[in-house]
Amino acid sequence: MTVEDVTIAELAELVDALPAGVVVTDPDQLDKYRRDRAADPLAGQPLAAVRAESTDHVQIAVRWAARHRVAVVPRGAGTGLSGGSTAVTGGIVLSTERMRAMRVDPLTRMAVVQPGLLNAEVKAAAAAHGLWYPPDPSSFEICSIGGNVATNAGGLCCVKYGVTTDYVLGLQVVLADGRAVRLGGPRLKDVAGLSLTKLFVGSEGTLGIVTEATLRLIPAQPPSSTLVATFPTTEAATAAILAITSAIRPAMLEYMDQTSINAVEDVLHMGLDRGAAALLVARSDSQHLAAEREMTIMNDACVASGATETLATDDPGEGEAFVAARRAAIPAVERRGALLLEDVGVPLPRLPQLVQGIETIAADRALTIALIAHAGDGNTHPLIVFDPADEDMTRRAELAFGEVMDLALTLDGTITGEHGVGRLKKAWLPGQLGPEVMELSLRIKRALDPLGILNPGAIFP
Repeated sequence: MTVEDVTIAELAELVDALPAGVVVTDPDQLDKYRRDRAADPLAGQPLAAVRAESTDHVQIAVRWAARHRVAVVPRGAGTGLSGGSTAVTGGIVLSTERMRAMRVDPLTRMAVVQPGLLNAEVKAAAAAHGLWYPPDPSSFEICSIGGNVATNAGGLCCVKYGVTTDYVLGLQVVLADGRAVRLGGPRLKDVAGLSLTKLFVGSEGTLGIVTEATLRLIPAQPPSSTLVATFPTTEAATAAILAITSAIRPAMLEYMDQTSINAVEDVLHMGLDRGAAALLVARSDSQHLAAEREMTIMNDACVASGATETLATDDPGEGEAFVAARRAAIPAVERRGALLLEDVGVPLPRLPQLVQGIETIAADRALTIALIAHAGDGNTHPLIVFDPADEDMTRRAELAFGEVMDLALTLDGTITGEHGVGRLKKAWLPGQLGPEVMELSLRIKRALDPLGILNPGAIFP
């Protein structure tokens, strides 16, 4: 769809059908809706952005788009890291940032939320009732629930508590023809019909647009004890990770390499060991003797694997400072240059091979690749640093990006553990799924979106 395909009168239909200020057409204002944090250089120029305030607004926009065969790119807070909300030339961006209603039911331990709420806001609302919403991406303070549902986001607590789909009980979804359907609902047990709710979680806006989510809450997380360990080699750190996960399931087990340690220390100045090859941040939120046992197991595993130093604390502030350091890694490394950010994961026994392989790719391509990881579940984030003004470095960075994904696939891994496929990784998806599963996925896409207007170019060809 090109700009010429939609007439001024046809675009005016959309503007007139919605309240003043909902539809944005000014090019300067539209610019902020063209890209997510992946900064896709191939982002198109949309006709308009629809800043929907209700499910009705979403339906009006989607029906207009279906009538005129216009692409619709759903967008949450714009913090995605895979180009999932990259604008399409001649299409519209459908932003849910203004959809922010929420109600919490402490009796049933559920929250019904609209997609524009931030993850941190849902956590805070739950905490006011002594409850907790566990999914916690590092960007939890700025990422939206709609985006979390679209990508099936994870985070630091996933190793013990699971990812977004484990907490989604129901959805309201606007389909490609503009109908709004309710899937699932406020029931903890419900196996009636096909599991359609799960189908839409992680579909990245290619099957429908989520306008409401019913989320499961759990009792507030118990006080945590935190262990921090530094290592002289990455091999020693990955050995400790496998020793820990083979014995217990910690509440958190995070990894930072030397580059990310130094980038964070440059910003936070908290006395991290700049000479360490790797750092682990581990947590136990078990109680009493169980917590002591888990902390002992984690400490002993680190020492036995060759840790140069370990620090254990049950002080909430001290422990949270180290977790904050891990959360700060991506923006800290970003100060060193533009990033191509990966999201590859492997079965835990293959984690040492993945870490070593990424180090080899960095050396072979003469690049800096910082590595952070949700180590407890094998989900890593290699951060490829490059200068976009340097054509040769950019070329090497793009080659390394593909080589990291190829490496993960050879280790029986995945091209994305939590960020989604988006537009940046879709070329590698057939290699992971295989032709039969790819064809099945496309059949589902065509059945739900026969005109192909929902987020075209994301996930699928």
